[in-house]
Amino acid sequence: ELPTLPYNSLRFILTTESGAAFQELVLNHKDDLLVRQGKGGWPNIFRTAQLVSAVEYIQANRVRTMVIQNWYEKLKGLDMYVAPAFSGNLVLTNLTGNPCVVLPNGFNKQGRPVSITFMGQLFGEGKILEAAKIYQDATDFNKKHPTLNF
Repeated sequence: ELPTLPYNSLRFILTTESGAAFQELVLNHKDDLLVRQGKGGWPNIFRTAQLVSAVEYIQANRVRTMVIQNWYEKLKGLDMYVAPAFSGNLVLTNLTGNPCVVLPNGFNKQGRPVSITFMGQLFGEGKILEAAKIYQDATDFNKKHPTLNF
């Protein structure tokens, strides 16, 4: 179980840093060429990130530091943490630096692919990659494809 912390602050950091990484697109109006221009599309995230104040960013990074410390304590004594993919864990590992690997894990009731995440200790890439390889060799999910019904 994860400690109770304001994890949404981490998403703010991720979107702000992506805005900084793609600032050239915004400044040269090349973001207009990207396909998904909706409210939650990356072009608008890049644009909005240009308006973030340094104070907000620093405050969010203070939360990030707390999360890194808490996550370290939570994983202490564990070789890895296994969870469903797309459960908020990718934002967490993106910003804590913990390694993770995501593998196919079958299909849901609608026939869409689902996946599983193996997360490890800092610098624990070897253990999670070994576990992921064993898991993939023991299953055949990576060889199956969804039926495409259009």
